[in-house]
Amino acid sequence: MGKLSNHELKKLLNYVRKDSRVVIPPMIGYDSGVHKVDGKYLVVASDPCTGVPEEWFGYLLINYAASDVALSGAKPQFCTINLLGPPKTKPEIFQKIMKQTSRAADELDIAIVRGHTGTYDTLQGLVGVATVYGATNLERLITPANAKPGDLILCTKPLGLETVVIFSLTQTKLAQELFGEEKQEKLSRQVRLQSCVAEAQQLAKTGVVHAMYDATEGGFVAALNELAQASDVGFSVEWEKIPKSVELTALQSFFNLSDEQLLSMSSTGTVLAAVNSQATEKVTASLRQSGLTAHFIGKFTENKDRVLVRSGKEIAFPEAPNDPYSLILSGKQLFFKFR
Repeated sequence: MGKLSNHELKKLLNYVRKDSRVVIPPMIGYDSGVHKVDGKYLVVASDPCTGVPEEWFGYLLINYAASDVALSGAKPQFCTINLLGPPKTKPEIFQKIMKQTSRAADELDIAIVRGHTGTYDTLQGLVGVATVYGATNLERLITPANAKPGDLILCTKPLGLETVVIFSLTQTKLAQELFGEEKQEKLSRQVRLQSCVAEAQQLAKTGVVHAMYDATEGGFVAALNELAQASDVGFSVEWEKIPKSVELTALQSFFNLSDEQLLSMSSTGTVLAAVNSQATEKVTASLRQSGLTAHFIGKFTENKDRVLVRSGKEIAFPEAPNDPYSLILSGKQLFFKFR
């Protein structure tokens, strides 16, 4: 379940014809593409939405793709929507989801241009796909390929926040046992933190952020490795500086998760960014406007090594993610650690 491996994805991308009109074509490590129209750079991102709580389906459908556009330095402006389901899907469900989707688009001032809705025998559940696009100029365009040696690694939200929130929303009783009723209730209302549109736009305006990435599937492991690959740099991350909640620690203990799995935990809405090392105060002030705290967890290096520093000791950063999202959302406790 989830994204194809880089090896398999490369095979698919080999079929895509190069086109001079496309500035950033489909590439590994890039969550949006760019093409040029009448002197403007049009940023385009497309994302699926499935398997999420129904009451948040439309919000997440819009914000998944809108976040990717904002992370490229553009304001999300227009979108298309596909809503698909199995034949048993009642029209009222589509209406409910479309109402949510339209509200979420309105909140971001995104115009819905076109879409498609239908039912298909081959589908088992509701599936949505949003394509969002917005224009920017070359000076404001931000890509994963622009992290520079010496840049600090910025983290905007706690590791695994998405997983903790969705767990609290879908595994209510177990979450109450692990976190307490009051905390479970509070976390279940924080789904909106899975959008990073606001903070991405604020950070882009500072002019001191060189690259940004949303730590979605595969968490920090996927995001940092892809940033490093795209920018041809290495990095050093300090374990103790990564923001981690008490609830994340509770999940680690209950599900017997390794630290590598924590680093791989889906963290949609958490931005990891390459920031000019002389601009920490400016970035901190920018995030404060979105009610967030800036965490500087490491730095990018000219040396291509990818390092995790823990208690002063350097070890190799995980090469591939082992995301425990599905395990945690199943609520099924295992009595061994994955290696």
